[in-house]
Formats: sequence, C-alpha cells, structure tokens
Amino acid sequence: MRELFDNYFAFATTVFMGLLAIVNPISAIPVFLELTSNMDKPSRRNIATKSVLIAFFIIAVFSVAGKLIFHVFGITLAALRVTGGILVFVIGYEMVRGKAEEKQHSKLGDQPVKADQGISAAITPLAMPLLAGPGTITTSMSYSAAKDVYHLLIVMAVYALICYITYLLFIAGDKIVKVIGSNVMMVITKMMGLILAVIGVQMLALGAMELFKL
Repeated sequence: MRELFDNYFAFATTVFMGLLAIVNPISAIPVFLELTSNMDKPSRRNIATKSVLIAFFIIAVFSVAGKLIFHVFGITLAALRVTGGILVFVIGYEMVRGKAEEKQHSKLGDQPVKADQGISAAITPLAMPLLAGPGTITTSMSYSAAKDVYHLLIVMAVYALICYITYLLFIAGDKIVKVIGSNVMMVITKMMGLILAVIGVQMLALGAMELFKL
C-alpha cells in the first residue's frame, strides 16, 4: 500500500512540475494585467475565473478523450511523446531566449483589449494558448493516455491546482509585480524555460525508445 502511494505521489509530483513549468503562471501575470488594465477589480476577478475554468475544461476534454483521439486517428503514445517532446523543448528554448514573450507582448500591445471585450480575452489569449496551449495539451495527454483512471484523475487534479494557483496570482498581479520586480520575473521565466526544455528532451527520449523499441 505504501509503495502504491509512493508511486502515485511521485507521478503527481512529476505532473505538477511538468505542467507548472509549461503553464508558467507567473509569466502570464503581465499579460493578464495588460488585458484587464481598463477593468475594475470585480471585472478582473470575473475574467480570471472564466479564463482558468475554460483552460481546465480544455485540458480535461483532451485528457479524458486522449485514448479515443489516438484510436480515431491511429496515433501511438510513442509518436505523441516524440512530437510533444520536440514541441515542449522548443517552447522552453524560446522562454530561455525570451523571444516568445517579446512576440506575445508586441502582439497584445497592437490590439489592446477593453473591459467590454473581457470575455474574449478570457478565452484568447488567457485560456488558450497561455494556460492551455499546445504544449500543455500535449503534456497532459501524454501523462494520462497510457495510465489507469487514477493517473488520469491525478493529472486533472494537478492541473486544477495549477489553475487555482494561477487565479490567485492573477488577482494579486499588481502586488506581485511591485514586490518582485520585472527583472526577477524574467529570471523566473527563464528558469522555468530551462526546466521545460529538459522535460521536453526526456519526453523525446522516452518516445524514441518506445517508437524504435530500443
């Protein structure tokens, strides 16, 4: 019984670190603040709630229907892990380089979102692709597709926890930026990117071993 608990706990820890690194809620704070700059506190809280709920729904659908998607399209878990590993590595590499964030901010700056467009901002870009982007979807499917129902529940519970943490960070966004500063946030983002790149390499290696039966 203790060994089974340890296995589930180790799996939950791995999933938490992987999803936390790829979601990187701290780096999403400036985006949230920019998109809700014209809103009052109740409106911000509403947008934060909707964005995390939509993101959780997206990940839950892909996690639960992962095996069905594999069956319909003839996709193997090994191929998913190879593709997901490459994708996750690229995302982590761009986070370390800082290019992804610059492109994202410039795109948002060109199209400011006002308060009456809040629901649109909650869906895109907050829920997708910031919180439930391709990398997050691929990672959650990879973790849950080949496991039993308990592992699937762990993946969903861990992502729900990350969504709740993200919600709290969004609500306290102004205070966080003032306390830690933009430079510290940039360092944290780069550290998370490095972790993400390593996770991507590991996923790629595991997928390649299964794909070529090494």
